[in-house]
Amino acid sequence: VQLVESGGGLVQAGGSLRLSCAASGRAFNLNDMSWYRQAPGKQRELVAVISSSGGSTNYADSVKGRFTISRNNPKNTVYLQMDSLKPEDTAVYYCNAKGVDILTTKLLEVWGQGTLVTVSS
Repeated sequence: VQLVESGGGLVQAGGSLRLSCAASGRAFNLNDMSWYRQAPGKQRELVAVISSSGGSTNYADSVKGRFTISRNNPKNTVYLQMDSLKPEDTAVYYCNAKGVDILTTKLLEVWGQGTLVTVSS
């Protein structure tokens, strides 16, 4: 299974960006999908997580009310809508997916390559 992220870039404070993460590969079932971020000199932190059905979401306190995670299961894609961006949101954003390989029934955890989000003041 591979995750490919897109949508990062440079934006001014107060602006918006939408990140996408598409999963592909051999047969698998995805469970929770998440977005993490890592700012320069800091540890990677969880930003948002969404359950397999999309019915449950959780957010880091720092992004609550500004970011929205969603998913499109037929497309095996998760999104992160980021509004009211702040300079402190500047980081590399990583997609994470947990699931099960249908053929082997092995549990999977996969990371994307990361996409850079830069918010200027």
